[in-house]
Amino acid sequence: MQNLLTYLVMFLLYFASSFINVSEANTTSKYLQKYRSNDFSLFHNSPKASVYRWKHSYREKHWRNRFKKFSKSLNDATWQQIQYKTEWAERAGLQVVNLRGKFYLMGGRKPLLNPRFNNESTLFNDVWVSGNKGSTWRKLLDSDENSHWPARAYFKVVTKGQYMYVIGGQNFKPVCVAPNPVPQGFPECFAYQPQSEFFNDVWRSKNGKNWKRMTANAPWVGRAGLMAEVLGNRIYVFGGSKNDDSAVVQGAPARIYYNDVWSSKDGKHWRKETAEAKWSKRAGGATLVKNGFIYLLGGEFGFLPDEQGNLPYLNDVWRTRNGSKWQRVTAAAQWSPRPGHQCEVIYNKMVCFGGFGLPFNPTQVWQSRTGKKWTPLSIGAWGALTDFDSLPFASEAIKYDFDVVRDTNWRTGEQSIYTFGGDREVFFTPFCPQQCEFGDTECNQELLQCVATFNFDRVENDVWKFGF
Repeated sequence: MQNLLTYLVMFLLYFASSFINVSEANTTSKYLQKYRSNDFSLFHNSPKASVYRWKHSYREKHWRNRFKKFSKSLNDATWQQIQYKTEWAERAGLQVVNLRGKFYLMGGRKPLLNPRFNNESTLFNDVWVSGNKGSTWRKLLDSDENSHWPARAYFKVVTKGQYMYVIGGQNFKPVCVAPNPVPQGFPECFAYQPQSEFFNDVWRSKNGKNWKRMTANAPWVGRAGLMAEVLGNRIYVFGGSKNDDSAVVQGAPARIYYNDVWSSKDGKHWRKETAEAKWSKRAGGATLVKNGFIYLLGGEFGFLPDEQGNLPYLNDVWRTRNGSKWQRVTAAAQWSPRPGHQCEVIYNKMVCFGGFGLPFNPTQVWQSRTGKKWTPLSIGAWGALTDFDSLPFASEAIKYDFDVVRDTNWRTGEQSIYTFGGDREVFFTPFCPQQCEFGDTECNQELLQCVATFNFDRVENDVWKFGF
């Protein structure tokens, strides 16, 4: 038995010598002599071992440096404006994804300067691509209802494998509610209001230019302000709302909120994970994926305060591994309740910022490792000041209904969050009439035009970077 082991070791040493590329003819016999004398330092003293040790020392140093970058303090991060005005038009309710290192931007809405009703907007279904982290953009598709998915805002786009998926949204479609009784009279209509289509279609593309409709009518109800993430091999869609808000559109059907959860492998075949999740019905929440969980953070279940002044906004945090079973991480995070914000993960920390607030949009950037305990960073979102005295002025820089992507430089290990566009519109201004008598058409039109003029330049087409 001992001889058999000896021959086996001799064979292995002979085999190893061919990989070490030792040129001496007596290499094998020399190594065997070392073996017979129980000297196991043979390899460690060889010329090849020096190269081996140098390579691994270099790799160890390389990964140690990458780990240092991975564990940076976010209080040292800064905001950098990549573009003040980009090639694509100003918009909110847009979507951006990072697919194979390129940024794809699409959809959204821009308010009209002379609207016929509150929030009347230009809707987009154009698609743009950037191969240099948002510095320049190239248009792939114009806004054209016939060539691909219809124009929309407040929808979702996710990436899975080699595809990006467009999911849901709404279009603020105008309808006449007071037609002119005089045949061929001018104007044809005295009053309009939105009657949005709420989509439940799903489209996918590899390149942003050629799109395939996976389904025209998914089994979940058409909705906007929905949440969507990819975990494992499935796309998860949950929450959202339907119907234009009656706080903005008088006489509109009541807005309906959802807390159902659906999943799909391909965007075509869907499975209901739960009809009612443990979290309350909502739209406009932020989501992220971290350590095998989908996280849901905040959102809204209404638009404006009720008669007692209570805001219909949320700041709870929930998580799930499968869409059906949810665990509440915290009932009330340290950041204020809000919709329209965004959250991402960099350097193993959750980061949340932006969003809609009353009377001011929130300025701080918040971080957490687990989603339960949150601490503010020393710098505000988009470089805004965060002290209380600066709040009215600083909140002017804060946006909602923008979008973000995370980017990792695989060569250096550095991670960044990029933001795109967004909304700083307000619904009450000190420069406009605060209310009008019922039926006072002239006053209502003046109020509508005043607010529209004030808000027209408060939707952005900028690009920012948060990182190092």
